[in-house]
Amino acid sequence: MLLARRNNDANLMSNFFDDFFDTNWMPKMNSTAPAVNVKEDVEKYTMEIAVPGLKKEYCRVNVTNQGCLEVKLENKMEHKDEDKKEHYLRREFYYTNFEQSYALPDNVDPEKISAKVNDGVLRIEMPKYSKKEEDKQRRLIEIA
Repeated sequence: MLLARRNNDANLMSNFFDDFFDTNWMPKMNSTAPAVNVKEDVEKYTMEIAVPGLKKEYCRVNVTNQGCLEVKLENKMEHKDEDKKEHYLRREFYYTNFEQSYALPDNVDPEKISAKVNDGVLRIEMPKYSKKEEDKQRRLIEIA
């Protein structure tokens, strides 16, 4: 969206804040979130999260008591170069953190959820209850 505006000194700070808090700002902030695909078939849901270069040790997947799937990703990378002759030390480090919760569908069996990292993709498989298991989850309430 292009906006026509007069650039004069009186409105300089106003223009700065308008540009900073523009509605297009939030999608730019979310650009660091990994891409997520969710597929469904008859037996399960499969979530695929892009985690290029991330080791499985830095991926955490939990199921909460409230029926949510929590995904936590942490990327730590350090690079050190040291030249003893000149007593020079260069250290570069990089750190990113991503955390997201997803509400699980009612027909997912939380006890059978599994996850693995392969070729830069965290794949979480969430099997659905079988018809027999689903019937066990239902309980008839006697009306007094």
